[in-house]
Formats: sequence, C-alpha cells, structure tokens
Amino acid sequence: MTNRTYNKQFDKKQYRFCPAESTATVSIKNQKPLARRSRSKIKNYLCYLLLLFTTTAGAQELRCNISLSTTQIQGSNRSVTDALQTALYEFVNQRVWTNNVFTTEERIECSMMLNITSLVGSDFSGTITVQSRRPVFNSVYPTNLINFQDRDLRFTYVEGQPLEFSDVAHLSNLTSIIAFYIYIILGLDYDSFSQNGGTPYFQKAETIVTNAQQSSERGWKAYEGNFRNRYWLVQNLLDDRYRGVREFTYKYYRLGLDRMSSRPNEARADIAEYLTLLQDVFRRKPDPYLFLLQIVFDVKSNEWVDMFTNGTPDEKTRVVRLLKEIDPPNISKYDRINSQ
Repeated sequence: MTNRTYNKQFDKKQYRFCPAESTATVSIKNQKPLARRSRSKIKNYLCYLLLLFTTTAGAQELRCNISLSTTQIQGSNRSVTDALQTALYEFVNQRVWTNNVFTTEERIECSMMLNITSLVGSDFSGTITVQSRRPVFNSVYPTNLINFQDRDLRFTYVEGQPLEFSDVAHLSNLTSIIAFYIYIILGLDYDSFSQNGGTPYFQKAETIVTNAQQSSERGWKAYEGNFRNRYWLVQNLLDDRYRGVREFTYKYYRLGLDRMSSRPNEARADIAEYLTLLQDVFRRKPDPYLFLLQIVFDVKSNEWVDMFTNGTPDEKTRVVRLLKEIDPPNISKYDRINSQ
C-alpha cells in the first residue's frame, strides 16, 4: 500500500527522467550538430508530453463507485436512470477536486448509492448513502471512514442535461449534494493522514451549504432533519468544541492503525488511550445531539470490537467501560469484547 501524505511540496525528483536544458550561453565550437540538437529537442518535447500526461492522468482524486437504484419505482425509464448514473460517474471521477496530484494507487476508494423512491416526471427523491475507505499501511485491510445515509435527496434531472456545479452558487441540488459529500470524503481522508488536514475541504463543503440557504430543498438548513443533516454535519466538523473528534481521527488512523502491522500491541494500547478524546467530547456535550460522534460510532464500533477482543484483560475492561459510557446504543456489541 502507498503510504500517503498530503502536505505535498514540489518534488523535483519526479522530473529526473526529463532534465531541463541549461540556459547558459554555449560557445559555437561546443554546439551539437543540427541533427543531434533536433533529436535533443524532440526528446525533451516528448519528455514534456509524458510528464504532462502522467500528471493529468494522476490528477483525479477519487475512485468512486456510483450506483442508482429504482427498484421501488414501477415502470421507471431505464434510459434516463442509466444516463444519470453515467453522468454522475463522470462528474465525480473525471473532475479534479483538489490542487494535489494523486497517483492511481493513491485515489480514494468511495461509493455513493442513490436509492430513488419517487420519480414524478423529472423530479427524483430518495436517499443517498455515502461511504469511503482508507488503506491501512502495510496491509491489505481497508478501513471505513464514513458510512452515512442522507434521507433528503431531492433533485430534478432531464436526460442529456449537463451536470453543472459552481463553488460560488447553488446551480443544482443534485450536484451540490454530490459535491458536498465529495468534500466531506476528501476532508475525512486528509484528516486521517495529517492533523486537521481536511479543514480546507470542510470549508468548501460549508460554502456549498451557505450557497444553498435560499433553496427550497431540504437538508441544508439548521432547523431541518432533527439536527442530522448536511448543515449540522459540516458545522460539527468545523466546530472547535468537536476538535477532539478530529484529533482522534488523525491519531486513530495514522498513529494507531498504520502501526498495527509492525507493533500491534503498542498500537492497540495507544488507540485505547485515543478513545478518551471522544470521551472528553461526550462529557462536555457541545450540543444535545452529538451528531458527529454518532457518525464515528456507526462506522467504527464493529472494528473496535474486533480490535480489542485481542487486548489484555486490563485493556478490555477499560475500553468496554469507556465505550459503554459514550455509545449506549451499542452496549450489547461491546460486551462481546470481554466474552472472547
């Protein structure tokens, strides 16, 4: 697995196969014959094209599976839904979303499943389930970063209609929702590799929410969705009162899971300590809903059970007590840690 970091600087080594010609003045007697100079220029030009192609080919950040289900709709127009699925796939996977260059191996694995439950004319509604995964260093194990279902998917689409998106205006509810979750996926991924590395992408997601405040569609406003919507998701991610959750994200993935292959006992012991960051947020209760904490529990609870069943008796006792306090709905699940 590629060990990715995102504080990328210009790396001259990537140009080592295509050295630049010196700009110093060359005396006539040292000049190459014309044919050789022409071949040299051609070689340099081909190197430039190869570099350009390599950079462009590796620019896309995501390897996102887009699926669209209309099984609950009788007599739906398959050509329209197929066209929409293709358009969404291209919108997500062929657009460049960051200023970083990703190699093919570095692309973020994710998926978006649109379950359409109502289709009236060109008006679609349903849910969208968003998932993303991250490789664990020196392992074939992919770990999930988010698994969230948004129940406020509503949009209009006509076959052949281009999918338009702008960072400065709400042009389409469909593309705004998709772009919002792309920036959430990017932000969580960057956070898992560097402390608060995802902030620029969460801010982009926040801008999308701001642009959508005057729209009539649900999911963008503070008073909608029982505090479990797009507005509150990005608000929590950028709220300093939830900073412990983001600190946990970095430490859990980069300093914990990424060390599991080389020092499993030390990494697991450290992760047990990192869980206290979530406990601190829970005890402070920045709001009554703790939406961001619930998203973490939904995606990580099974992984924690698998991880700590191999822990020491003391670790198991401490971790189970902590997890039962901060995540009561999964108490029976955490009991399995001590039963094995």
